[in-house]
Amino acid sequence: MSDRPSILARLRGNAGIAWPPLTRGRAAELVALLHLLDETQWMTAEELAKRQSRQLALLLPHLARQSKQFQRRLEDAGLRPDDLATKEELPRLPVLRRRGLQVSPQDLYCKDVPQSHLPLGESRTSGSTGEPVAIRRTLVSQLFWRALNIRSQSWQGQDFAKHCTIIRPQVTSYAINKDRGAPLNQLFDTGPSQAIPMTTDIKQQVEWISEFKPESLIVYPTNLDAITQHCGRHDIKLPGLEKILTIGETLLPRVRQAAEATLGAIVADKYSSQEAGVIAAQCLESGLYHLMSESLIVEVLKDDGSPCAEGEIGRVIITDLVNFATPIVRYDIGDYAEVGPPCTCGRGLPTLKQILGRERNLLVKPDGTRHWPLVGFARFRDIAPIRQYQFIQHDLERIEVRLVAEQALTAAQEADLAAVIRQALGFPFALQFTSFDHEIPRSPGGKFEEFLSLVPAAGLAPAN
Repeated sequence: MSDRPSILARLRGNAGIAWPPLTRGRAAELVALLHLLDETQWMTAEELAKRQSRQLALLLPHLARQSKQFQRRLEDAGLRPDDLATKEELPRLPVLRRRGLQVSPQDLYCKDVPQSHLPLGESRTSGSTGEPVAIRRTLVSQLFWRALNIRSQSWQGQDFAKHCTIIRPQVTSYAINKDRGAPLNQLFDTGPSQAIPMTTDIKQQVEWISEFKPESLIVYPTNLDAITQHCGRHDIKLPGLEKILTIGETLLPRVRQAAEATLGAIVADKYSSQEAGVIAAQCLESGLYHLMSESLIVEVLKDDGSPCAEGEIGRVIITDLVNFATPIVRYDIGDYAEVGPPCTCGRGLPTLKQILGRERNLLVKPDGTRHWPLVGFARFRDIAPIRQYQFIQHDLERIEVRLVAEQALTAAQEADLAAVIRQALGFPFALQFTSFDHEIPRSPGGKFEEFLSLVPAAGLAPAN
């Protein structure tokens, strides 16, 4: 154990105490959890499964008492919480589809949450099928999310003391910050960070990255693909860039290979969702994705509901073991994955070999600029009962908005949605609304693209 890499060795103390590092307040809880995760990752798969069953036996009775939606799921299946008290028994409960979360908050959320799990927060997600949902999260589940995120970045060789560029939807304005922000700057000596909105034109993104010279880049795969193509066309190098950490979307093999060849940096991926936090992170030794078994039970199922064996591809089903506010139990997240073998690194955490999730194209504006499309989905259900959506860009000025709603939209709702969408996209596109009764059709290959651009290459302005 002593020769295994530990993130704790990189912690800094405060109040003049450098060793052992002393941390106080809320950050101390994060340090304590990181210490535990540093140990649990080396447990055997069998021991991890036992610990998961122990947590499951605590979680399910609480959810049955506090959530009407979960009570109904148990009753419909003729089950009681103690019928599902182990990981092996859990599959007796039917899988929860995404629309099972699109119920009223009074039915979905737990009425009471343990005092030590407060305060509560909320996450909103578009999901891999364009179906918006809202999830209530506890302080404890947020703590796990942060700790597992830090652990995964540490696995992937991130040096927090060096320059880092971050391009993600949550960034609303360009900035260069003196450090990496909370919680990293509370635990480590972090270097400066550059924040770039994903709605920035790719040419400008590359110029800013070149000026900042980061050691690492955190970016969505679609955005990385556009950066790689731009740099390749113009023979642009990004000096100093060593690591690219991809998040938020499926990382296609061609995108990884092109980025590593063109940009000369190692690409490592992380699989996460707004509903469940960090699900899996890629191991640099093997390329496999380690599942975060300390907070989740992840099943990969065939079409008949039976578990996939190593090398087989199936639907990803998730049970959140630490969220006592929203019942995420046997939840079909909408992605497909391939089950992996035990990893050569020695961690007992189970693995996925590859993740096959959603796809997303870049929005193209009339001036030829391209960027990742923000569509304002977080506000959709505040305006109308939208169950599913999809955007099709037919040409440089026209976008089709495909919707599945619980009831027909009024003219006022359509107008309000149009205003939100145009504001998010950053251009007054002509919007054509199309309604579907139950589900928006997938592509012939079974993929669902939340945003699809049909603008041909000839419709683009000359390459920037």
